[in-house]
Amino acid sequence: MMIKVNFLRPFLLIALVFLLAASCGGEKSLPPPPFVEVSALTIQKDTIPWIYESVGYAESSHQVEIRARVEGYLEEIAYIEGAQVTKGQLLFKLDQTPFIAAVEQAQGNLAREKALLWNAQQTVERLTPLYAKHAVSKKDLDEATANLLASQASVQVAEAALKVAEINLSYTLLTSPINGLSGKSSYRQGALISPGSNQLMTSITALDPIWISFSISENEILKIDKEVKNRTLVLPKDKNYGVEVILADGSRYPSRGEVNFSAPAYDQKTGTLSMRAQLPNPNLILKPGQFVRVNVKGAIKPNTIYVPQKALLESKTGMYVYIVREGKAAIQNVIVGDWYGDYWIIEEGLREGDQVIVDGINKVGQGSPIKVTKEIKVDKNHKQELILPQIGE
Repeated sequence: MMIKVNFLRPFLLIALVFLLAASCGGEKSLPPPPFVEVSALTIQKDTIPWIYESVGYAESSHQVEIRARVEGYLEEIAYIEGAQVTKGQLLFKLDQTPFIAAVEQAQGNLAREKALLWNAQQTVERLTPLYAKHAVSKKDLDEATANLLASQASVQVAEAALKVAEINLSYTLLTSPINGLSGKSSYRQGALISPGSNQLMTSITALDPIWISFSISENEILKIDKEVKNRTLVLPKDKNYGVEVILADGSRYPSRGEVNFSAPAYDQKTGTLSMRAQLPNPNLILKPGQFVRVNVKGAIKPNTIYVPQKALLESKTGMYVYIVREGKAAIQNVIVGDWYGDYWIIEEGLREGDQVIVDGINKVGQGSPIKVTKEIKVDKNHKQELILPQIGE
């Protein structure tokens, strides 16, 4: 047995040498780690438009409540409920019979008073020369003069009474004071209508132009003031903000408006500042009570850095991106701001000239060798606008 072991030992040593050599040769022939092909965006500062988005609702720019000024029975509803009416168009007609009679009575009273006035004038004219000749006493002339003055006053009273009667007669015809959309009638023919604040007959709502009411939070106003102070936001001259409206189906309202009112104080219940915009509405697309999205435009953000949203990743410590550094992927922590279409505004962490990996970030890690095969370009002809977070979101 010892002879066999000694005989095989040289062969075992030779085999072991070959195995070690093969092993060492294998380590030397391993290929280097492959490059990961990625696309990247080279950071450039840019001036971008700014927009504030809020939820608003439409309301009439002029709404009038139609109420009766005299009491009478409703004789006619002269308009189509819900239809567009014009200024001066007849809406309701009350029974005019008693009012016509009142006018005629007032006309008769005025005629009688004018006759008495004529007689008083004639009396004074007769007595005046006789008094000069001492044919009548001064008392007689004074009484005649007093009667003349009283008759003149009576004529004025009768004229005023006639005017009141004519005005009351005109009140039996209720017309629209504005152009607008009519409401439904609260009464039907034959109903007794009485004047008063509780006797609303209908309402007329002006829809062109139309108002859009919305609000902006105190926090957002403070943020805007801070950005203006830091010169990262430039407001329009004379605060001439434009307003764009987005309808419930996502479509854009065809006409733009402008802000025409800003409340002087915050609402203590909501912590917001009420604002209002006015827009043309010739086709009556917008109706009072309709909810819309409001985009307030006009300001700009100069020297802004932004990257595609898909380039950003999130960790326990915050947001980060991968940048190209000496041919390798490197983690760069960033502080993000507002959205800009499909991009994020970068407040801190990046500078002009940095290359941010956009496509392929799921294949790389810290220190991974990379090869940029595509340079991402921002299409400046189709930029979207900066959208601030909506109130309540």
